[in-house]
Amino acid sequence: MKPRDFKYLSALTVPLSLIIGLYFKDYWLFLTPIYLFVFIPVLELLLNEENSNYSESEVSSRAVSTFFDWLLYLNLPIVYALLIWSLFEVSNYPFETYEFVGLVLSLGMVLGGNGINVAHELGHRQASKQRFIGKALLLPSLYMHFYIEHNFGHHLHAATKEDPATARYKQSVYSFWLTSIVRQYFSAWKIQKRLLANYKLSFFSFRNDMFWYLMLQGLYLTLVFIIFGKAALLFAVLSAITGVLLLETVNYIEHYGLLRKKKESGRYERVKEIHSWNSNHVIGRIMLYELTRHSDHHFKSSKKYQILECHDESPQLPFGYPTSMVLALLPPLWFSIMNKRVPREMISAQ
Repeated sequence: MKPRDFKYLSALTVPLSLIIGLYFKDYWLFLTPIYLFVFIPVLELLLNEENSNYSESEVSSRAVSTFFDWLLYLNLPIVYALLIWSLFEVSNYPFETYEFVGLVLSLGMVLGGNGINVAHELGHRQASKQRFIGKALLLPSLYMHFYIEHNFGHHLHAATKEDPATARYKQSVYSFWLTSIVRQYFSAWKIQKRLLANYKLSFFSFRNDMFWYLMLQGLYLTLVFIIFGKAALLFAVLSAITGVLLLETVNYIEHYGLLRKKKESGRYERVKEIHSWNSNHVIGRIMLYELTRHSDHHFKSSKKYQILECHDESPQLPFGYPTSMVLALLPPLWFSIMNKRVPREMISAQ
């Protein structure tokens, strides 16, 4: 561990912005979205990219360092503390409508960035306790099925028409939100059925994780209603939706317009470095725990975030992920920037 490794603590500035908002209230409750979608993109434009990789000895030492794991674990108590604090405030403080909206957006962005994104990283780990923490971070976003679909669906079908989480060429992010969310949910049920069949278990087996996810999420919402009331229940659902939309916006830019070739056998070529959009912009890298080195993540999904590498062959976004997310929300601008960057052979295969 070196002093520079503390840079990943920057990801905690997002929940810090929510803490400030909760303390001062009023328009301060919009601090988190302003921080994420105005301040961070401007900072990305000012800072240089960093495309260097670690040496073999550095990779070996970083791979076994638990310091980087604890940086992820730290998000669990922070996310749940802010969730409970927010629910308490909603049930006890007479928020104006604009304040309620600001808090929904702010908590939702924490649930998406420090919740779902960290859950994604931990969901690829082999240790059951790490996967447990990952699933716990998915719970407040009501998106626990993401673990099944992402690990057993997306990583198998990425950059193909069969993948719900791969955005098609000229598909807007708003269309993608609908198709991705709906298709991923039903895909998760199909995958769960297949996994049970592999072990010769009934669909109604106690090992059907999708049933457990439904019950846990239902129990969570029930407890929110009983303890904090109707307004808090509405707040919890809207915050969850915000977190999910944040995730799906990231999904949108990760594989936009990229497709694998189909062989004569009917099977797709293996996922390569060219099938994910990457970014070496420093701020986006550390804020998202290196998710922006997405090609290397797909090459070996169990590879820990602190040792992900940059590949020269990987298509690069002109901006960092946070800035690209803002651009994606403006389809004409996104298309004008990105469509010319999608390889022609992939466009013809759409």
